[in-house]
Amino acid sequence: MPSSALHDAMAARVDRGEFPGIVTVAAGDDDVRIDAIGVTRFGGDVPMHRETPFRIASMTKPIAAAAAMMLAEDDVIDLEEPVHRLLPELAEPRVLVRPDADLDDTVPADRPITVEDLLTFRFGWGYPGDPQIMKTLPVSRRCDELGLATGPPEPRTRLDPDEWIRRFGTLPLLFQPGERWLYDTPTHVLGVLLARAAGQPLGDLLAERIFQPLGMTNTGFWLSPERAAQLPGQYMTDSATGQMTENTLTGPDVWTQPPVFPSASGGLVSTADDMLAFAQMLLAKGVYGGTRLLSEKSVEQMTTNHLTAEQIAGGGVLLNGSGWGFGMGVTVGPDDIADSAGRYGWTGGYGTDWFNDPGERVIGIALCQVTDFLWTGAMTEFAKLAYR
Repeated sequence: MPSSALHDAMAARVDRGEFPGIVTVAAGDDDVRIDAIGVTRFGGDVPMHRETPFRIASMTKPIAAAAAMMLAEDDVIDLEEPVHRLLPELAEPRVLVRPDADLDDTVPADRPITVEDLLTFRFGWGYPGDPQIMKTLPVSRRCDELGLATGPPEPRTRLDPDEWIRRFGTLPLLFQPGERWLYDTPTHVLGVLLARAAGQPLGDLLAERIFQPLGMTNTGFWLSPERAAQLPGQYMTDSATGQMTENTLTGPDVWTQPPVFPSASGGLVSTADDMLAFAQMLLAKGVYGGTRLLSEKSVEQMTTNHLTAEQIAGGGVLLNGSGWGFGMGVTVGPDDIADSAGRYGWTGGYGTDWFNDPGERVIGIALCQVTDFLWTGAMTEFAKLAYR
């Protein structure tokens, strides 16, 4: 049975119409509670199930980071090496003299971009702490003209990875490598690098190294038509009208075939049990089912903050005071959810959340498809109650 406090709180929000349904996971070492509440669509009658697939959006990022660490352990890549060995398109980056400068007003980069820069989101390109600022920049407008789609998961880029990185390589960086934490785009680039390093499509790499060993049979970049039809509707309140609206760009038909550009930034679908397996592997410091997938050192690198206090502050509402490991947030002190530091994990912009607390041995996963879940207090309430 689910925790009554957690169940009652989420069920009350469903009853109030905040979201049509949700699947939650609250887990300790020997106690796993999975709860499915409500339905998959506003006005619908299909119940949520623990097997319901969800667009996990940016919760893709930690999975891509884990794959990067596996290749590093195999000496296929080195975290300190310049990315231009595998991405010659980024061999001689230029940097804007200031983020809002014209595209030709640049200086040479102080140093090459490294693989670690991509993992820590400090390679010099991405979305600042206030994402709205990005829309005003000349480099962002050029990015849109090139069809790169470096922001939300939908609409997707129509470019394949090679053409995408070729076009991206024509853009200047916003900041010097290592200078600032900037969101989202680093894992777009990382996905191209990982596929080239492994010599196989990103989806095949993730399936071989992560999904199959962990039994994540319902996770991938696309679904069968039957499974895609089970995706919940995706909603968000329109800021202009105050009305809840459905995102029609990410309907089931979009998910019935492999994407042209598999996005390591936000392109996966998954389920509660699959995400639990990934979380359990990290909480066990790289071991799952008696098999070691990652070294303890790799897990430590992934789940330790790498940012300075100034870089954290520059992360604004996106970091909200947390640090950043490899592909995921890491708390650096007490917050509204826990009294100690070290909780790690990340959210998905379509309404999903995952965290591990290694000190308390707690895993929390919440899967819905209403973006408002992330900022209305529902996500914080979920996390607090998951600790119980």
